[in-house]
This record gives sequence, structure tokens and C-alpha cells, in this order.
Amino acid sequence: MISAIIVTHNREAFLGEAIDSVLAQTYFQQHALDWELLVIDDGSSDGTRHLVTSYLERCPNLRYAYQEQGGVSRARNLGLKLARGEYLAFLDSDDLWIKEKIQVQMSYLKAFPEARFCLTEEIWIRKGRRVNPGAKHRKYSGWVLEKVLPLCLLSLSSAMFRRQLFEEIGGFDEEFPVCEDYDLGIRIALRYPYYLISTPLIIKRGGHPDQLSQKYWGMDRWRIKALEKALILAVQPEQKEIIKKEIQRKCQVLVEGFLKRGNLEEARSYQQLIDKYSKPAS
Repeated sequence: MISAIIVTHNREAFLGEAIDSVLAQTYFQQHALDWELLVIDDGSSDGTRHLVTSYLERCPNLRYAYQEQGGVSRARNLGLKLARGEYLAFLDSDDLWIKEKIQVQMSYLKAFPEARFCLTEEIWIRKGRRVNPGAKHRKYSGWVLEKVLPLCLLSLSSAMFRRQLFEEIGGFDEEFPVCEDYDLGIRIALRYPYYLISTPLIIKRGGHPDQLSQKYWGMDRWRIKALEKALILAVQPEQKEIIKKEIQRKCQVLVEGFLKRGNLEEARSYQQLIDKYSKPAS
């Protein structure tokens, strides 16, 4: 069984299209009893519940779960807890799956049983217009730790996971209000290679003001938190060294940002981290 998981908060305007893109999957139409769709509502106050209820009557594979607002990581973990599938696929409520996505990924994972997960290329839409991702957003296959440290290259909407992966590395860190995907991507890269399908099989929509990436200044604060976790998990000396260098780079960006804002205390705290991680290993 495949469990598709949509996590949403006050996204009534986008959610219906996201659900429709799941229901339109060619694989699901051919395997009517072999999948489920979980919609995890993280405390929405708009018409989300009413919208999902309108689908329940015509989609027996759909399940709806509501939680008091606890953040995206907690909502994703609820999806993991409720999911019954051996394969797990997340879809952000403002993104869309192209109809062949699940079909292609299932074929790929069956062909490569050693792959813990696979992800696909993306079509980017920003404020209603198609744009090309920048070079820094390029995705890779293989052992990609050094590539995923600067910024998140794990697009959850494009990924399909074997349940086994989460049993091995754990779920989403609920201390992260953002960058939970960055944290997960690093934990995966420390232990396993990435498997990229070069065909774009999702439409990633952005540029709207309620995106979490638009809500917080200084996203590197949470990335540094993830990197310090990764430093503890890393077992190879070369892994530790590239993680330390990335921590220093991100701390320098924050030091300069906090100084511009006149926040000397925060700037000093990140300078101390630079000093800490620039010391040679004893």
C-alpha cells in the first residue's frame, strides 16, 4: 500500500487542487485498493474541514485528521503515525503531482530495491508564472552530503519513501517550525545515497505570503541547529569537517545580519559558534 500525506494549515484556496492531483494519479486509478490519502489539518480556521468533507463522500481512500495547531513537523509526524502504507509520499498543500508521478516512482523503487527513497525533478511556478530554478537548487543522485548542507535539496512533494527509512532515522524534529525538511535531508544523506528521477513530476507553487519560508527571517538559525545535530550523528571525520565549515559559513551570514539590525547579543552568540567550530579537532 501507498500512503499519500497532505499536511495543511489554512490552505483552502490550494488544497482542492492538491487533492485532485492525488486522485488523478494513474497508479491509484489502476490499483484502487492499494493506496490511501491522509489529509492532516494543522489547526485550520478556514473552510478546510468542509472542503475535505466534500471529498470524503466520493473517495473512500481518503482519511482526514485534525490536530490543534502544533506546527508542520508535528503534523507530518501525525501523518507518519496514521499511515498504513509501506511506501510514503508527502504532498505540500500548495503543490501538485503530475498524474504519472506515483506510477514512475513505484516502478523505480521496485527496480532499485536498495534505494530507501527517490525524488523527482520539479516544475516551479512563482506568483503564477513558470520560472527556472537557480543553479544552487540543482538536485543530485548519489552520496550528496556536501551538496545538501548549503540549503535544502530534499523537496518532500517530489519524494517517495520506503517506511523502513523513517524506522531507521526517525521522523521530523518537532522543535523545528521551519527547515524540518532540511534537517531530514541531512540525516538521510549521512547514511544513504539520494536517487533522483530526472523527469519533472511535480508542480511546486510558491511566492504566496503564507509560505513558512516567507514568514521567518534568518532561516539559517534552524539550519545551524540541524547542522549541529548532524555533527553528533556523523561518524566519518570528513563528514564532520564539511559540516563544521558549513556551520561557520551560516554563522557568519547571521553575524552580519544581526549586526545590521543592531542585535549585538545575537551576533555575539553566533560569533562564538564560529570560534568554537574553527578550532582544530583535539
